[in-house]
Amino acid sequence: MSSHNETKWERVFSRPRSGVIGLACLVLLGGCSSDPVGGVLLVSAASSLTGAFAEIEAAFEKMNPQVDVILNLGGSSALREAILEGAPVDVFAPADTSNMERVADAGGLAGEPTVFARNLLQIAVPSGNPANVSTLADFARDELLIGLCAADVPCGSLARQAFWAAGVTPAIDTNEPSVRGLLTKIEAGELDAGITYVTDVLSAERAVDGVDIPVDENIVASYPIGIMADAPNPETAEAFVAFVLSGVGGAILIRHGFSSP
Repeated sequence: MSSHNETKWERVFSRPRSGVIGLACLVLLGGCSSDPVGGVLLVSAASSLTGAFAEIEAAFEKMNPQVDVILNLGGSSALREAILEGAPVDVFAPADTSNMERVADAGGLAGEPTVFARNLLQIAVPSGNPANVSTLADFARDELLIGLCAADVPCGSLARQAFWAAGVTPAIDTNEPSVRGLLTKIEAGELDAGITYVTDVLSAERAVDGVDIPVDENIVASYPIGIMADAPNPETAEAFVAFVLSGVGGAILIRHGFSSP
């Protein structure tokens, strides 16, 4: 699958964003509204966005000092379930469109979400690659300790699609609830290899090494962002989403290894 094979939901999420980008201009200029944004903003985001959203949080709060952004980072499926069970959330940014679709189908969104970034899978190995892992085929070696994200987590679902495309049946030793949890075990040398995102290997700062997956076997992850229908702070949520979609937000995402939609 590639970005050229978009689902119906990805096409909806990728609609022109002139309205929110216009709002971003107001945010970046300090705001023209007589009722400026403020208060606590609750953002639930995929754990693979940890580094990028931490920087976005700091930049947004610097421009809007009356706002306190609270990031809830974790596996997209777990975040989705918490939302569907009534957890208070202003903004949702999972690592795939299917989790956003399920929230939308339940009436949980105010308006339409937008894809704001894309990511690629990458083989992650401990620094120095002691097991000499070089391809997806190595994941079938019984003597290796192999980890994936759980099948209901985007990085796990996409990894399994990549193995299917490569004709490989991985010998999985552990299924982790989030990509950050998987990366931690690889960093500690508890696993010989795992499948994470390009951005996660980059964020590890040489604690792990990355092995590229060929284009014909790799899978593109699309990240949508949306505002909840019952958001406690909808005005600030709208401003935050606009900031993520702005040139400043996009530059931060690219710096962390994401690509534009």
